[in-house]
Amino acid sequence: MQFGIFTVGDVTTDPTTGSTPDDTERVRSMLTIAEHADQAGLDVVAFGEHHNPPFVPSSPTTMLGYVAGRTTNVVLSTATTLITTNDPVRLAEEYAMLQVIADGRMDLMLGRGNTGPVYPWFGQDIRQGLNLAVENYALLRRLWTEDVVDWEGKFRTPLQGFTSTPRPLDGVAPFVWHGSIRSPEIAEQAAYYGDGFFHNNIFWPMSHTQQMVRFYRQRYEHHGHGRADQAIVGLGGQVFMRKDSQRAWDEFRPYFDRAPVYGHGPSMEDFTRETPLTVGSPQQVIDRYSRFRESVGDFQRQLFLVDHAGLPLKTVLEQIDLLAEEVVPVLRREAESARPAHVPSDPPSHAQRVAAARAGDAGTAPAAGRDGEAVAS
Repeated sequence: MQFGIFTVGDVTTDPTTGSTPDDTERVRSMLTIAEHADQAGLDVVAFGEHHNPPFVPSSPTTMLGYVAGRTTNVVLSTATTLITTNDPVRLAEEYAMLQVIADGRMDLMLGRGNTGPVYPWFGQDIRQGLNLAVENYALLRRLWTEDVVDWEGKFRTPLQGFTSTPRPLDGVAPFVWHGSIRSPEIAEQAAYYGDGFFHNNIFWPMSHTQQMVRFYRQRYEHHGHGRADQAIVGLGGQVFMRKDSQRAWDEFRPYFDRAPVYGHGPSMEDFTRETPLTVGSPQQVIDRYSRFRESVGDFQRQLFLVDHAGLPLKTVLEQIDLLAEEVVPVLRREAESARPAHVPSDPPSHAQRVAAARAGDAGTAPAAGRDGEAVAS
């Protein structure tokens, strides 16, 4: 099972010092965090994509390309790449380039985004969000799996004899997750293509997450990609830890109360009770997150948000160390000891996808016989 961190890249004032990083400082801190996660032994680092303040990661491929050259083992991913407001042609080019630079040590998560004004900024209509996600992804797959593409759709100009460059590494496209917190249509899209489904449940009760993951699993099996419990699932999470639980609560409370994402709403007590946010000791995090499989089954990726709400860089690096040294080894051991032999322990690696493609396994090879078809909703 993979464990890692993701960042939304918010620029937030530290409520305990009144200090606010500028955009440059925040970007550089994210790069430091990614390198530290690799050195600490975590499995995944994922950068979000945003085009509006107070967020700064507008070009995740640029950041991940830099991190690829500064790290050794960590898988590079996104959280999320906007499939609705990005041109599929640019996505095909940029992520194939990243795949080559990272030597296959990457994947990406596609999502619609939840910031309404971004759509018109990029010439799109938010009311077409789901249709954009369906059409753009169908084109993206063709650009990766066909050397020459003739295409015509609703939301961009036609393509005639177009070849996206560079071609995917070893002729195999990156593995794709579809991220959604509330749209069953996106879970259906993931299931239809046999891709991964990531439910970033940081604002939702586990009962909602359970429903979304169950639906994805059922549809994954329906579309013939394998048994429901073999579907590739990822979850989000939030933690703040100190050795002493009370210290963790006292230290994190001012950040929670003033955070632009969830401050001025439910109390921290209510939020930690109703969502995956866990504030306390490493053992409390272990106790809570080890129970997630009871709700969603065995899953393959768990990402934690640890660098938000104005937390200083030093504190974030300490959180990564606690995860890597005290939490992840126990969660990994417990997850793998309970996992049935037929259920994948990790998302498919580049090497596995290359082997499957060469063996002609249509269930896991990247083309999967679905390109150009409409996704049933």
